[in-house]
Parts: sequence; structure tokens; C-alpha cells
Amino acid sequence: MANKECFLRQIRYFSAFCRVTALDFAGFGGSDAPKTAFSVADYADWTRAVLDLVGVREPVLVGHSFGARVAIEMAAAGAAKALFLVGAAGIVPKRTLSYHLRVRAYRLCKKIAPRYAKRHFGSEEYRKLSPLMQESYKKIVNTDLRDTARRIRCPVKLVYGAEDKETPARYGKLYREAMPHAELCVWEGCGHFLFLEQPLRFELALEQFLSQV
Repeated sequence: MANKECFLRQIRYFSAFCRVTALDFAGFGGSDAPKTAFSVADYADWTRAVLDLVGVREPVLVGHSFGARVAIEMAAAGAAKALFLVGAAGIVPKRTLSYHLRVRAYRLCKKIAPRYAKRHFGSEEYRKLSPLMQESYKKIVNTDLRDTARRIRCPVKLVYGAEDKETPARYGKLYREAMPHAELCVWEGCGHFLFLEQPLRFELALEQFLSQV
């Protein structure tokens, strides 16, 4: 589970010359869990309310992975000046036969041996979540944001690591099809956390983007 401290270096760097507002989403980091299972749209509404509360208007949103999902939802509603998206998630891949077989096996196992099913099915990240956050997780990962992205009119830069296994670079190509005005960059030799792997390059790329919007 990531939190805003992952971006600590970037927060310090950009705070020297612009306002930076870094958030832990509800249920992440130091923020309390939501009262109900949140969808991507719910997280977008929550984020917009927090930014309104602290007086941030027309933000340039920098989002990584799940954060990019929320940024896409906000921008589609006209609540962003520009987007800089890193390893953006939100593409639901075509479900394979093996996927459907695993789902059926899980449902059967859950009826017969629920404790075993809880320990052995789903990703490690999913198993660590509370029951409420597991419900949020299922809502989020089953939401494909390509139609939402088509409503975005603000400037967008998409950055992916060529070696990213979590959100592969092909997601960026699918997003660019949905947002033909967006710029897509794929960094060779980088994985999912390219802002940690090549921080200076990341900071210079974001600084250049900010100077253009």
C-alpha cells in the first residue's frame, strides 16, 4: 500500500517554486478508511472535496498507478488544469479462460473452505486489505476508464516504464487512443516506480510539463 511519502523527494523539489498538495487517499497511509466501499468516482469526489477545503483550484494533477485513475476521473469532470500520469492504471484487460476458471475455483473454495480461500486466492496486496477496502479494491480494479478518458480536454502527459509489469506500457497506448491529444513517453529500463528509479529525469520531465501548461 503506497502513501505520499513515496513522492517525498519530488514534494521537496517542487515545493521550492510552486505549491504542492500531497494527499493520502482515504484508507491509505495516514488517512482514515472510508465509511463505505469507495469506487474510483468516489475517490475523485473525495479528492476534489479535500482540494476545495484547502483552497486548491484547477490543479495540475500528478498521479501514479491508482492515483492516475483518480486524476483521470477528476479531469473528465473538468476538475483539473492538466494531468501528468505515471504508470496509469484503469485499463481492464480482456478476461481469459484461465481467469474465469480461477474465479470459479475461488467461489467454490470460498463456500467449502473460506479460510483457505482467503489465504490463497487474490494478490498479496488484496489479502492485506481490510474487508471494507477489499470491496473498494474490487470496484476499482473492475472499472475500465477508457470511456471516461475520452471526455478529458486538458493537456495530458502519459509516462510508462518499458519494464513495468503492473501497468504495462501497452496501457499507455490504449489511453492515447482514447485521448489522441495526449503525449505518451515510454522510458526504457524502468519499471512501475520510475520516479524512484530515475528521480532526476522524472523531476525534469515534470518541470518541463509544468512550464508548458
